Parts: sequence; structure tokens; C-alpha cells
Amino acid sequence: MLDKASLLLGVLEAGPASLARLVSATGLKRPTVHRLVLALERLRLLARDAQGRFILGPRLGLMAIEACRDHLATAAEPVLSELRDLTGASARLYRRRGYMRICVAESAVAGNPVAQDRVPVGAALPMNAGPVSQVLLAWERPEELYEGLRGAQFTAATLSGVRRQGWAQSIGGREHGIAAVAAPVRGPGGRVVAALSISGPVGRMSSTPGRVYGSAVIDAAVRLGSGFQR
Repeated sequence: MLDKASLLLGVLEAGPASLARLVSATGLKRPTVHRLVLALERLRLLARDAQGRFILGPRLGLMAIEACRDHLATAAEPVLSELRDLTGASARLYRRRGYMRICVAESAVAGNPVAQDRVPVGAALPMNAGPVSQVLLAWERPEELYEGLRGAQFTAATLSGVRRQGWAQSIGGREHGIAAVAAPVRGPGGRVVAALSISGPVGRMSSTPGRVYGSAVIDAAVRLGSGFQR
């Protein structure tokens, strides 16, 4: 039955359709189509236009919006703001998408004059460098970890150190003069689902940012992950 409903929805993706059009396009029997469209209409998965033709219903639009929303990014906003205020550094949340790391939320230091430290929400960066990449790779399955190391500017030994200390750092890494620290955000089952990071000028962050700020970033990442799992 779900397969048949999917066929109907697939036809309606192209635009409004009459009952006769749905029957001819899907090859289903007319009574079956009629029964299904009425059921889908009751569930608000289908609706009708001014001509009485069937169209995709409002509930599908709401479901699409919900599917595209990153709940973790929403939950991160107060955590990032608190971390920014605590450390005086810009705080960001990254998700991994294949071979890219995507900034999905940020709380930047107001009036930050350092152009190199600007990473807007939605920015996609390669996974071959930086503490965020190290955190997102360090706890992956061995085969995926070693695949991610191809062309990377860090080694398996680096990732072993990240797993041991719980954070990763860079000094002047992606951009000259910028220091950063990142820690893993864990979801259900302890799986790493994101990386929380702070960054700022080396002069302000120090030449050992992990030692200075590692605990604060880990605490914020744990707090975010715990709230996300509830």
C-alpha cells in the first residue's frame, strides 16, 4: 500500500492531476486510486486545487521543512554563545558531509577584525586540515578513518592523540595567525555527530590553545550532546 501511495505522490510532484490522470499514470485500478487519494487527503498529505484536481498537501511541506531543520544546530545556539563569552573566541558547530565539513551554527565575537577567522553558517570546507576535521575523523570506523587520511595534512598518530586527549588544536593552521580548538559532540550511542570549535587570533588564544581552552570546549560539547540525546 505504501508503494502505491508513493506512486501517486510521485505523479503529483509534477503538478496537479485529476483522478483519471492518476489512474493512467500509475497503472493502478480506479477504485484503488480513489480509495488512496481520499485517505491521503484526510491525512492532509493531498489536497485539491480550485479545479478539483489533486495536489500535494500542506502536511508534506511541513514535513519537508522539519526534515531540513538541523535540531542540533538550533540547540547549539545558547551553548555557542556561552562558550564565546567564556573564552572570548568565536564559537562554531560543524557537521560532516562526505569529504566536507559544514559550519551549521556560529556565535562570532562582535566586531571581529580578523578576516581569516570569518566562517559563515553554510560554509563548506575540506576535511583535509584543521582540528575540526581531526575531531570528525578521529572516532570513525578504521576504513573510513584511513580513507579520510588520504591527502590530509595530519596523520593517524595525530588522530590517536585527539582520541586520547579529547580535543584537537591548530596554531596558525587553516589561516596564518589563527588558533583553534575543537571537541566532539556525541549523539545517541556515543557516536560523534558534530564538532564544536572555538577560534581566534593566536595572540589572544595563546600558543597552546588546547591546554588553555580544551576543557571548556569539551564541557560545552558534552552539554550540547547530552541535551540533544534527551
